[in-house]
Amino acid sequence: MNNIQAHENILHQLHRTYKQKNKDYGNSFSKQFEEYGEISVAIRLEDKLNRFKTLIKQEAEVLDESKEDTLLDLANYSIMTVMDLRKKRYEGKSQDSIGLKK
Repeated sequence: MNNIQAHENILHQLHRTYKQKNKDYGNSFSKQFEEYGEISVAIRLEDKLNRFKTLIKQEAEVLDESKEDTLLDLANYSIMTVMDLRKKRYEGKSQDSIGLKK
């Protein structure tokens, strides 16, 4: 598998994870963003980054919290933040024009 295919596979994995977690948690990330703003995202990202730093030094005891899972969470948090920033910037405009429509 080349790098382009590997990247595409990871993007599909990120999307599947996003859909699953959004089903489980609802739209809690966007709700938090609306209520508390960008600082709430910075806190979440910092928590995940601190988790990654810890995992560099020692293995995880929780199976689904590996370095890879943590990095994928960081990527999804970043994507969700971009989505929310675009929603905020383009309030009142069509979702298609801001890349939020399928």
